[in-house]
Amino acid sequence: QVRLVQSGGGSVQAGGSLSLSCAASGINFKLYTMAWYRQDPGKQRELVATINSGGSSNYTDSVKDRFTISRNNPWNTVYLRMNNLKPDDTGIYYCNTRARGREWWGQGTQVTVSS
Repeated sequence: QVRLVQSGGGSVQAGGSLSLSCAASGINFKLYTMAWYRQDPGKQRELVATINSGGSSNYTDSVKDRFTISRNNPWNTVYLRMNNLKPDDTGIYYCNTRARGREWWGQGTQVTVSS
């Protein structure tokens, strides 16, 4: 059974920093591309960042140079470090992975940035 368990997040003022973690089980983690999504109420879930098995990362334009996705394969964990946060970064953040036509999601973590 695949499980993605998230931790971190919270509330911060604009310009502050937060970190998210996502611990995976039930998969050969080092082989999987991992992703972070976020969702505002009433909006579609948006891809924020991805990191592949080789450690290469990609970001949506709005978070480039502010967010960093990373992974620790021995710990089966993916991270999202968020710096210089803006109110528009507010939302529920989800960890994600997919393979062979299936995908799995973490439980979601609230990030709130106040101006």
